[in-house]
Amino acid sequence: MVFWCSFSLCPSNISDAAEKSPIRYGVWVTVFSPEKVLYSKENADRLISTCKKTNIQDIYVQVYRAGKAYYNSSITDSTPYNNVLSGSGEDILKYLIARAKENDINIYAWLNLLSIAQNINADIVQDFGKSVLVVDQHGRTSMQEGRKDDLDTHYIRENQLFIEPGDWRVRKHLTDIAAEVITRYPDLAGLHLDYIRYPAAVPFIPGSRFTSHGISYGYSAVNTKNFKDATGLDIKTMKYSRKNYRLWDDWRRQQVTDLVRNISRKAKEISPEIEISCTIVPSIERTYLVTFQNWTKWLREGLVDYVVAMNYTDDTSLMELNSTSLFMPGLEDKVQIGVGAYLLKEKPNILKDQINILRRISPAGIVFFSYDEIAANADLQNFLATN
Repeated sequence: MVFWCSFSLCPSNISDAAEKSPIRYGVWVTVFSPEKVLYSKENADRLISTCKKTNIQDIYVQVYRAGKAYYNSSITDSTPYNNVLSGSGEDILKYLIARAKENDINIYAWLNLLSIAQNINADIVQDFGKSVLVVDQHGRTSMQEGRKDDLDTHYIRENQLFIEPGDWRVRKHLTDIAAEVITRYPDLAGLHLDYIRYPAAVPFIPGSRFTSHGISYGYSAVNTKNFKDATGLDIKTMKYSRKNYRLWDDWRRQQVTDLVRNISRKAKEISPEIEISCTIVPSIERTYLVTFQNWTKWLREGLVDYVVAMNYTDDTSLMELNSTSLFMPGLEDKVQIGVGAYLLKEKPNILKDQINILRRISPAGIVFFSYDEIAANADLQNFLATN
């Protein structure tokens, strides 16, 4: 049957509604969740039941964090997985994926990639040494170690370690992990790539032209050598000019993009139908000039299927401004918005306001951080179930 109507008889909102896909709802489940989803069948079943009640279709289960595997891994530190296995007697992730599939719910493997938290003993550091770590232009990592130095009186570091995307050893290690996850769990709906970015220091600077007054990252010996080999420019001695610093910023964006590309291509080789998504910083300027996530390029080149902006704030006006600024022409159906429910545990009305605003502006999806706040709040569950 063909349905049509003339311009004069068909209200625009009806045609728009027919073309616009309904908003998807998702939730992040952390490895340190008090709900302990990966520790028992009962906890996994409770997650599925809660998602069914609240119309949540997508579950992002953290399976790799701080360089450690919470899945069945043979290539990285699987101590957490083995601890879970010894308590439960079976692979609960595999059980969760099967139960979700029975209930038309998608499970995505959530990987914290370039951040290894504060785990200086992560496998990749043990294997290759500290040369794989991201450092700033002063040679410092993104984690404060020991006493504060002079710069720490003016700038706040993220206080976690990052590994360098411009290092081929890092890219191979992380691509191998992503490939292993898909191979071990073939019924996954997708890979969810988190911390696929450079770190940032507060206050932010808009690009490396301002490193005389701020902090910027990517200055490891390997990355700067590769930059010099490619451009002939030594980042420590090159002429201070807009052109040169644009080349350096473009270079760092390209290193992150190359990691996304490597993982995406390998994943699609193994499982052509797998979905690839990435988290991004919600600010247009910061994500481009500070964390070097060229996410519109990723989408336009088909490297990822969609992105989720971690728009965590209790300032609802800022949340709306950030959200609407991300709806780039032609990419509107590939941008989802993450809501910081954890920030709003004591402000339920603000959380509901933010959800209602997002429903009105209609992103491709709304993802809640995190499951704990939904599981502990019957009123929020009822709100999501009835709206």
